[in-house]
Amino acid sequence: MKYILVTGGVISGIGKGIIASSVGTILKSCGLHVTAIKIDPYINIDAGTFSPYEHGEVFVLDDGGEVDLDLGNYERFLDIRLTKDNNLTTGKIYQSVINKERKGDYLGKTVQVVPHITDAIQEWVMKQACVSVDDDGVEPQICVIELGGTVGDIESMPFIEAFRQFQFKVKRENFCNIHVSLIPQPSTTGEQKTKPTQNSVRELRGLGLSPDLIMCRCATPVETAVKEKISMFCHVEPTQVICVHDVSSVYKVPLLLEQQGVVSYFCQRLNLPVEMKPRKMLTKWKEMADRSDRLLEHVSIALVGKYTKLSDSYASVIKALEHSALAINHKLQVKYIDSADLEATTLQDEPVKYHEAWQKLCSSHGVLVPGGFGVRGTEGKMLAISWARKQNKPFLGVCLGMQLAVCEFARNVLGWEDASSTEFNPESRHPVVIEMPEHNPGQMGGTMRLGKRRTIFKSSSSLLRKLYGNVEYVEERHRHRFEVNPELTHHFEKKGLQFVGQDVEGERMEVIELDDHCYFVGVQYHPEFTSRPIKPSPPYFGLLLAAAGKLQSYLAKGCRLSPRYALKVLSFIHYLVETLTCSSLDFHNSANS
Repeated sequence: MKYILVTGGVISGIGKGIIASSVGTILKSCGLHVTAIKIDPYINIDAGTFSPYEHGEVFVLDDGGEVDLDLGNYERFLDIRLTKDNNLTTGKIYQSVINKERKGDYLGKTVQVVPHITDAIQEWVMKQACVSVDDDGVEPQICVIELGGTVGDIESMPFIEAFRQFQFKVKRENFCNIHVSLIPQPSTTGEQKTKPTQNSVRELRGLGLSPDLIMCRCATPVETAVKEKISMFCHVEPTQVICVHDVSSVYKVPLLLEQQGVVSYFCQRLNLPVEMKPRKMLTKWKEMADRSDRLLEHVSIALVGKYTKLSDSYASVIKALEHSALAINHKLQVKYIDSADLEATTLQDEPVKYHEAWQKLCSSHGVLVPGGFGVRGTEGKMLAISWARKQNKPFLGVCLGMQLAVCEFARNVLGWEDASSTEFNPESRHPVVIEMPEHNPGQMGGTMRLGKRRTIFKSSSSLLRKLYGNVEYVEERHRHRFEVNPELTHHFEKKGLQFVGQDVEGERMEVIELDDHCYFVGVQYHPEFTSRPIKPSPPYFGLLLAAAGKLQSYLAKGCRLSPRYALKVLSFIHYLVETLTCSSLDFHNSANS
């Protein structure tokens, strides 16, 4: 097993997750089996009780693990399925050590940070690194470990010490450290500054870890003189200083690393028996990156939510939209709308903000209401849903978005004016959304209906079923405490709101579709968590197709790409083959010369 530790310096949120994912991608393109572990130094057991404004969205895994959003990056880039133990926190480590102490596993010894906590960290990493994450069940060969936060944080010290010991336990040829640092470029001078990186590396080396690669995050490509300066003061070769400047698409990051010889360095440093140039698998990344730059047609989606001030709050939702937009050759424009801004109270208090919000909504090609918790902004979300229903605008409601679509329909079509969810109005005479019986209100963490669950399609004519490939069932990830009241569903179906997907027992409503509407779909699950760059999530794909006016033609062609799109792809492949052939001829000509 080879271990690659990714640490960060200067600031948090520097891009360690994307870099760790990209490193894994280029190594997987060499034919290696890669897994990933994210370490978060906070004391929380998991990310389940966080506000999205703390660390971004809560990503849900197949086994119901509520984890950091970086695990979503790992799954999307590497096309793997992780488990909750791939997200390690200080809380999990201390909990496991304390449980052992209570059982008497330490035989009366004084339990200390060193060696007991540090040993527990190492044991956890070594055990989890061997768990298969691919469909073929093969044990991974490479484990990429991302240590959250920045070097020098007091809460990450036990982890740094654990890996200082770990590098000797697994031997040098099996352990490599990548340090991600910031190269600021003040606008006053325009000069790239290396001092923050020097200080960060000095602190890391003082703690016993010496970086093998220094990846420099910067706005523009790092100048040669700057690379040489970092090399001189940070005890690495200039070739070990890698530039990761801002790019137009995250799909370009693996290509950026591969172009700077990262694969060849790993082959030499970790004795990897692989080809030096991983061209085949990275071709799809180059095609996606190039195609995303060449898109001319635009499609706009209004994202009506509660946490719109931080885009990371909806990271997987945005990625799912991007995957779908790329699949139909459109450039995506997401219009973030705070749902509270659509409400009448905002019109009284801040009329400008109110009219701006409604202008954004009315000028969008489609409406998306994602999941969330809490009563704030729910009336605004229902106003957006009502507008989409009446104007025949494409609409997708996810989790709470589906529940609110049911509430809106009950109020405005069935005439139940007080229809609501018991989450917001426990005294409602028409509780169309109710709390699940098994939910424990006294315990917040890990008590929701979590993880991968099966949804059975009850109708052969279901639009979403066709988008999924006309399958009988799908398995998607869930995260909710409330559900549509099954005792009232027949009232909705009489008026055209069909519950076309249900759970295995037929008790929980999973998918809704509205008759005589271009695309009005709600899902109780979170399809964004399983969306992939080359395999977009069907509910989001349907929303983008409908927003671009292509859904009916797509369905008429048997859910296949149009000839025009296929021609574009073939033209690009032809261009790519010609380019590679010319490059090969140039290489041979220069060699003969």
